[in-house]
Amino acid sequence: LQSREVEDLAPDFKEKYFKQILDHFNYNSLGNGTYDQRYLITDQYWKKGNGPIFFYTGNEGDIWEFAQNSGFITELAAVQGALVIFAEHRYYGKSLPFGKDSFNIPKVGLLTVEQALADYAVMITELKKELEAQKCPVIVFGGSYGGMLSVYMRIRYPNIVTGALAASAPILSTAGLGDSRQFFQDVTADFEKFKPACRDAVQGAFQKLNTLAQQKDYRRIQSAFFLCKTPSTPKDIHQLNGFLRNAFTMMAMLDYPYSTHFMGSMPAFPVKVACETMLNGTDLMSALRDTVGIVYNSTGQLTCYDLYSLYVECADPTGCGLGFDSYAWDYQACTEIEMCFESNNVTDMFPPMTFTEQQREQYCSKRWGVVPRPGWLKTQFWGDDLSTASNIIFSNGDLDPWANGGIRKTLSPSLIAINIPEGAHHLDLRESNPNDPESVIVARKESEIIAQWVQAAMKESS
Repeated sequence: LQSREVEDLAPDFKEKYFKQILDHFNYNSLGNGTYDQRYLITDQYWKKGNGPIFFYTGNEGDIWEFAQNSGFITELAAVQGALVIFAEHRYYGKSLPFGKDSFNIPKVGLLTVEQALADYAVMITELKKELEAQKCPVIVFGGSYGGMLSVYMRIRYPNIVTGALAASAPILSTAGLGDSRQFFQDVTADFEKFKPACRDAVQGAFQKLNTLAQQKDYRRIQSAFFLCKTPSTPKDIHQLNGFLRNAFTMMAMLDYPYSTHFMGSMPAFPVKVACETMLNGTDLMSALRDTVGIVYNSTGQLTCYDLYSLYVECADPTGCGLGFDSYAWDYQACTEIEMCFESNNVTDMFPPMTFTEQQREQYCSKRWGVVPRPGWLKTQFWGDDLSTASNIIFSNGDLDPWANGGIRKTLSPSLIAINIPEGAHHLDLRESNPNDPESVIVARKESEIIAQWVQAAMKESS
């Protein structure tokens, strides 16, 4: 598709609600109680009754946010005559099973990967009946945690799902596989690739901050970083370090070749902008402050930074976001999703911040009254032992710090890894853009594999 054609393809999504079972696995707990699960649907490209169904497995946020940042799916639907559905994940956006009480213990206990997948399986089955689409093959799509869910849908419900496109899905690192230093090492590598001096400047700025903190020169720290309140304890300094580190994580993940409004507002090539800011500063501390301002003060309207409201520390060291969605993700990071990632100022440019299994356990039992069970996600969803699965595309961008936590090598003719050298976090799911690098245009040929899966499934059902 040429980008000029794409402008005419503003998808016409209708917002609807589906009566969904609260607890798929315990018939006694809530009887057959239901909640309203939100989904978006458009049939404007659909060859009614026989075109495929493209189903986005919603992840940790408001479903509109994903629909507006995954234009590739509707572009592909226009070519392949598909019905498009974006389903919202339980406990996110407006799909709160118990309204404002959803995050009370024990009500939050129905927030699991398994319940979310069962929601999608039930929704697909019912909607196919309703729309007289029983013969239409279903392809699931997802980015990040949504990409993980797409993989899991294909391996858990292959009777319902024909194939999956899992973009930037860190199915290994979130199952406790791999090196805990990898993530922040890869964030650092993005900035280092732009200019080694950039990494050195950031590392130097954090070291300078550390020296001031050890001297308890809290006044100077406040004025250097425009903090609303003067820090007064090691806890405040820890929060400041997390706040600063998180900005670099966001810029690395969202290092797109054009400006975006996804998980906040970002300029084009934020890593480049960050490094230029970092290297043009008069001194390292003010340069670091201005660099994180790209993320936290994109409008330029904040006069000071309130550390505890702009960044919330949680069981995901890469950040949980803010508001209700952040509670839900924190709970998931305390239960099934394992992210014991650390920075150390040696293999990365960030301050030493550990997050061990013990620290996770301590935090989670205090915050949610739960004890994580490391290894469960790997047992339940296969970890790196995927050889008996089929029809899954794993796409990853080399600029994305999550990429090395996913599948980077093709495992079989139908478990295909696509690597995008100039791609950040699921760039391939975004709509075509004149500034797209060649590598993502090539990667989007994944559409041909999807078309083959659809044709094969049609033949089988005819």
